[in-house]
Amino acid sequence: MLAEVLEFKGPADATTSRFFREHPKLGHAERGVIAEAVFAVLRRRNEFSHLAESGSGSPARRLILLGLMQTIGRKALVPLVSPAEAEWLERIAKIDPASLPARARTNLPEWIEKRLAARFEPEALAQLAAALNYSAPLDLRANTIKATREQVLDSLEAAGIEAGETPLAPNGVRVAGKPPVNRLNAFEEGWFEVQDEGSQLLCHLVGAKRGEMIVDFCAGAGGKTLALGAMMRSTGRLYAFDVSDRRLAKLKPRMAKSGLSNVHPVLIDSEHDPKIKRLAGKIDRVLVDAPCSGLGTLRRNPDLKWRQTPASLDELTPKQASILANAARLVKPGGRLVYATCSILEAENEAIVNAFLATHGDFKLVPASSVLAAQKIGLDTGDYLSLWPHIHGTDGFFAAVLERVKAPAKGAKAEEAAEADDVEIEELPDSVVPDPEDDETDVD
Repeated sequence: MLAEVLEFKGPADATTSRFFREHPKLGHAERGVIAEAVFAVLRRRNEFSHLAESGSGSPARRLILLGLMQTIGRKALVPLVSPAEAEWLERIAKIDPASLPARARTNLPEWIEKRLAARFEPEALAQLAAALNYSAPLDLRANTIKATREQVLDSLEAAGIEAGETPLAPNGVRVAGKPPVNRLNAFEEGWFEVQDEGSQLLCHLVGAKRGEMIVDFCAGAGGKTLALGAMMRSTGRLYAFDVSDRRLAKLKPRMAKSGLSNVHPVLIDSEHDPKIKRLAGKIDRVLVDAPCSGLGTLRRNPDLKWRQTPASLDELTPKQASILANAARLVKPGGRLVYATCSILEAENEAIVNAFLATHGDFKLVPASSVLAAQKIGLDTGDYLSLWPHIHGTDGFFAAVLERVKAPAKGAKAEEAAEADDVEIEELPDSVVPDPEDDETDVD
């Protein structure tokens, strides 16, 4: 499986899922060890490749032995390897990580490290790199349509699962370890969703209220959509836009379980789809969780740092700017637009927002800290929401809150009004079903 994953022909989680489907005799515990070992190699590829320059056997075997040692410990491996390999692992275990070359310690491609080094002092960069080399905790969001956070915690305790409140998100639960929470009755009944605390905080920036019209512009499989719907108490109208029918199809069963009745999935062909024009200037709040490099999720998707390139980033940023500009057309005067990514690179974050504000004089930046403070969330990262694994214990997230401060020019307003007589949006046909081969990760 490691050999296939290291070809980087697709997402590592999709390769992992396919491998396990092809090997159904593997048990739950075995699958867990295998996956964790492979992902350990992806997280610490530079370090392990440097260490694997010594030893015997094939390089791939040496890499996976290091991944297994990281996952289950050296002593558990000793009965399974040759005496020479056992001796080699013992030598490796005694090496001081601080003695390794800088790139082996950070485990980042050079181009990513350079961009982060321009933002962080060496000590802070080392802390960030170290945080990205460990798996993320399992966070849940209590679905307040059906249960309180306290009820979710009680249900986990009754199942023998250790959990507690997340430090910042008011409806968040952090679970110890990686128990199969999706097998619990509380999950089947829609009491909670799996969602990183950072993603939950992002939804609070939107500040959805009862009875409003809201658009989740890049909804995906709908993790944030469901959180917004719960904040609206299933009132008003919540559109979930996405260009992928497979992703939107995944939202439908989640909607049914959530108890929400105000969510309307809408398949669009691009950010220029005519359906978007029909809602121009009518929406109270718009969330743009833009497609991005995903480098803020390296704890979950470590293969991304090896699959992304400067060239792929250059392709992403114009698309991000275009999506933000077109989504902005939906926002009514006084309405809110939230631009967000799960990236840690300035080119996808501050640079996109600054360029937007420079060409859209009818929008202003609202400090994210003040928006969160109004909801009694004690987090101050300044004008933007900037979340970092080594500081906040969340995935890396960025968000900017923008407010439309004046109406469009007269001619533009009349044109939009003429096109918006009918704001009914066609919904995703019931015939659309998920592709069983679509294993795309839901970052939520």
